[in-house]
Amino acid sequence: MIEKESIELLKTLVGFDTTSYKSNLELIKFVESYLSDFGIKSKLIYDDTKKKANLYSIIGPKDVEGIILSGHTDVVSVEDQIWDNDPFKLIQNRDKLYGRGSADMKGFLALVLSRVPKMTKSNLSKSIHLAFSYDEEIGCLGVHRMLDQINIDSINPIFCIVGEPTNMEVVVGHKGKSAHKVDVRGLGYHSGLAPLGVNAIDYASKLILFINKLMNEKSINGPFDYDYEIPYTTLHSGIISGGTALNIVPDLCQFEFEIRYLDKENPEELLNKIITYAQENIIPEMHKKSKNTGIYFKEKISYPGLSIEHETKLVKYIKKLLENEKHKKVVFGSEAGLFKNKLNIPTVVCGPGSIDQAHKANEYITFDQLEKGGRFLDALLLSLGDY
Repeated sequence: MIEKESIELLKTLVGFDTTSYKSNLELIKFVESYLSDFGIKSKLIYDDTKKKANLYSIIGPKDVEGIILSGHTDVVSVEDQIWDNDPFKLIQNRDKLYGRGSADMKGFLALVLSRVPKMTKSNLSKSIHLAFSYDEEIGCLGVHRMLDQINIDSINPIFCIVGEPTNMEVVVGHKGKSAHKVDVRGLGYHSGLAPLGVNAIDYASKLILFINKLMNEKSINGPFDYDYEIPYTTLHSGIISGGTALNIVPDLCQFEFEIRYLDKENPEELLNKIITYAQENIIPEMHKKSKNTGIYFKEKISYPGLSIEHETKLVKYIKKLLENEKHKKVVFGSEAGLFKNKLNIPTVVCGPGSIDQAHKANEYITFDQLEKGGRFLDALLLSLGDY
């Protein structure tokens, strides 16, 4: 069955440029108006600038337990990518629909919205909570305010589905992430007098090598979880900048690193190892030439991993709806861990599209994935009374 209504909604959603550094309000206002046409009220939860908002709506009886269907509205940037067509215009080519966010994750949002007429006409035994967030792509930032609101309202859903692209397979785990920025402040000098200066790049390199050494140790000693493609905690330095000219000893080097950790691991322990190494092995050497030098750490992003036992009632239920007994763990992060950890709501990740298409030029979702996602939602609505 071709998801005609979903495709029309997806076309509209893709048409809103909700790149994370831009406002998402046009899209949010569209969804608010769309839901209002069916008599559904929405609560908008804004950021400090009032230029971004989460949307939270409840469909069906508000005095009984319900479920959450969750997704983010922001997309990653298209800068420095070469697209065959306008990335913010949905283009069909055979069995594929191209556009930024088509897979990650406006396809899921379109499917959910296309089922709203059915939700309002059905005699729902459980309420459906729609939770659409901002700024997921830059560290799951926006959803925190929505979770706080859910907690304030004392709404206690029985489970949550986060519709990230999983090829319509149920995901029971992903790693947590802890990302940090490091400022290494040295002492500038003319390069002809280089030994008198404190080369910030050199000392940053020493710390980066130690971070890499920690990851190598993890790859050997674990702990391990072989449900993951990379079965151990990883550490990775991804951005570095420093220096102004070759004939000047650089007085500043900045770099960023991340820890993607298993639920068996405490990222604070790894971070403390890195800070301790800097304090005991690098900074004293820098201070021999100048006490004004140093190394400074600042957290950028932090969100928990997801881990739910595959034998739980929720996972078995989702597998039955999917008619697929498989489950998996994925390399990408999501808001699912926050729903589970902050509100103690059993949560899985399951949505249409492939993560292999996400964040790339010519991102697409297939008709087949939309149809599978639609069948899943229809089965979910029909079976809620049995959960």
